Amino acid sequence: MGTWRLYAAVATGAFRRYATYRVATAAGVFTNTVFGLILAYTYIALWDERPGLGGYDQSQAVTYVWLGQGLLAAVAVMGGGFEDELIERIRTGDIAIDLYRPADLQMWWLAADAGRAAFQLAGRGVVPMAFGGLVFHLALPTDVGTWLAFLVAVALGLLVSFAIRYLVALMAFWFMDGAGVQQLAVLAGLFFSGMTLPLNVFPGALGELARALPWSALLQAPADVLLGERTGLALWRTYAFQAAWAVGLLAVGRMVQSAATRRVVVQGG
Repeated sequence: MGTWRLYAAVATGAFRRYATYRVATAAGVFTNTVFGLILAYTYIALWDERPGLGGYDQSQAVTYVWLGQGLLAAVAVMGGGFEDELIERIRTGDIAIDLYRPADLQMWWLAADAGRAAFQLAGRGVVPMAFGGLVFHLALPTDVGTWLAFLVAVALGLLVSFAIRYLVALMAFWFMDGAGVQQLAVLAGLFFSGMTLPLNVFPGALGELARALPWSALLQAPADVLLGERTGLALWRTYAFQAAWAVGLLAVGRMVQSAATRRVVVQGG
């Protein structure tokens, strides 16, 4: 029980830490809102030319835009999570102290990222969505059940996001400078999560590949749940898809963490 209280304290501390950056949060909200407007009108023009593109009507497409802006900071597709700090600790060797602490490294950073994501959802996610709802007609559900199902999909997406970024950060044990791997991960995340365009509009084999990769769990899966595209058995399949990637990537991360620990012990000895 004491261990879980520790991780709860880490998550709470991370939430409070990000809450102190009020100016940065306000700037992020403004930026998300402006880009949301640009993307919304771009999508409107695109769906005027191609009605029903990707199986969405225009209202669903615009809703997708604002949902993406609301989740952008939370899922940290473009960075801004714990990974910069973890990579720096690996580069400087301070990670050795972390590995010898009586706390699991993966769980520690997961708790910290959960606190960060919770703040980003509240601090940078709600306002852009609310603004989008005031300016545009959004296809938002009216029943509580769909919203609850959406929140479950978001939570699973955040878990997948952490697992991906944790693996990316651990690569610094072998590459020392994790910037290159980070940049590749950001590019892949922007394209394959659906932040650029809904993955439903990708044609043929590219679309099938994009929807099968873990990044689709970050935005495309929660969006389809909120938009009513995943109900009944399809909803449970979406959850299973997200959970499978989360469990698999976390397991790989734990194996890489173990290999890195052995590397530190050998070098320290």
